[in-house]
Amino acid sequence: MAKKEENKDLLENPEVIQEKLMSVEDWFEHNPKTAIGIATGIMLLIGAFFGYRYYMGNQDGLAQKEMFQAVHYFEADSLNLALNGDGNNLGFLQIIEDYGMTDAGNLANFYAGAIYLKQGKFPLAVFHLEDFSASDLLVQARAYSLMGDAYMEQKDFESAAKYYAKAAAYKPNKEFTPIYLMKEALAYEKLNENEKAKAAYQTIIDKYWESSELQNAKKFKARLEANS
Repeated sequence: MAKKEENKDLLENPEVIQEKLMSVEDWFEHNPKTAIGIATGIMLLIGAFFGYRYYMGNQDGLAQKEMFQAVHYFEADSLNLALNGDGNNLGFLQIIEDYGMTDAGNLANFYAGAIYLKQGKFPLAVFHLEDFSASDLLVQARAYSLMGDAYMEQKDFESAAKYYAKAAAYKPNKEFTPIYLMKEALAYEKLNENEKAKAAYQTIIDKYWESSELQNAKKFKARLEANS
């Protein structure tokens, strides 16, 4: 109660405000070195923050330019060149090493993970896909799904189901979510967790009845129910 009264006085009484300001000024007068040190520290922090942002913006621009050829190789299915470079242009691995803190370096992890998955190097695929993160509508869910694929190939069906479920739950949409749900259901079938598999199929039936996965979802769910 006393604290509230003090705050009220501070807000409504100009004399109280003046007294507070005078006490602050008095402290500065008696502690000039400390005051200057605090002010200098604040200015240095502000300068460092904006300097870092400027530096990272420049680094990201350089990384994007460096990555252009690697993306071209990836799209042409020249996976080793995309991953390791061609002697003149950097590959995704070097971009990750040189520009790992940039947005382009982050995206390079996605590409590297996808390449290793295609090459059958599943632990490396998981390693790079785990280092990737995004807030967009599609690519993060795609990364989760690729991690699920890598675990499926290693017959770690529990981890595969986990990442397919994360893909399906991430910003659901009618184009890709049904695909992730089908994969999730298959992983649960491999685990003999048929109730969870049926639930995934049912989600497609209930929410994504316009998708091309609908008929298979109905068929596979019916099969599980017939065998239960």
